[in-house]
Amino acid sequence: MLRVHSVETFGTHEGPGIRLVLFLQGCNIRCLYCHNPDTQNLDNPSAKDMPVAQVLELLKKEKPYFSRGGGLTVSGGEPTVQAEALVELFTAVKEAGYHTCLDTNGTIVSPLVKKLYDLTDLVLLDVKHIDESWHRKLTGSSNANTLAMAEYRESTGKPMWLRYVLVPGWSDQPEFLEAWAKHFSTYSTVEQVEILPYHTLGVYKYEGLGRKYELGNVEPPTPQQVDLAKTIFEKYLQNVAIQ
Repeated sequence: MLRVHSVETFGTHEGPGIRLVLFLQGCNIRCLYCHNPDTQNLDNPSAKDMPVAQVLELLKKEKPYFSRGGGLTVSGGEPTVQAEALVELFTAVKEAGYHTCLDTNGTIVSPLVKKLYDLTDLVLLDVKHIDESWHRKLTGSSNANTLAMAEYRESTGKPMWLRYVLVPGWSDQPEFLEAWAKHFSTYSTVEQVEILPYHTLGVYKYEGLGRKYELGNVEPPTPQQVDLAKTIFEKYLQNVAIQ
């Protein structure tokens, strides 16, 4: 049984083609710029329980739209918080012939999560910062597990897309962008790199939750800042896109 925050039935930004996207409840880290803080607590009473059979029924209804490489994407929150339920889901989804995609921060490492990666056709790995100290400032967590799971995915030879949220003053330092790109420059499994410019669209949710938004003085990056990051990444990586 999956604990689901919300469902998107016509997703176009979470993997190839048109996709059914499940946003799961629960997250193990606390990104300062999180635009879905209502997904963080697993026991959120507004979340719904969804059995595997219900997901398969939704996929069946959307199958006509999957002709150009679509399928199921599971995002969050952080989906690997519910790794056991996801292994069950992805096993059934693969048996039914659908493409699977996992949108993850990579911070949970376990045999069960590795099994989930093995069931996943495409991993979208959000590597939030290459510097350990800055990663902790941004998320409250080390980047060691994320880099370890990137290495694990590379060892399997199965594809992944890398994602990077560009936050002015926090994750746009040229020297760290360069180090990030260099780190992944030798990876053969990276099919695409996506730059996600920071935005403030989720700030109102913090107000509704009675929480302070810690990046209240941070503005979205300018086109010039985004272009600089893209230029640095393209020195080392192919297929760099701006989301």
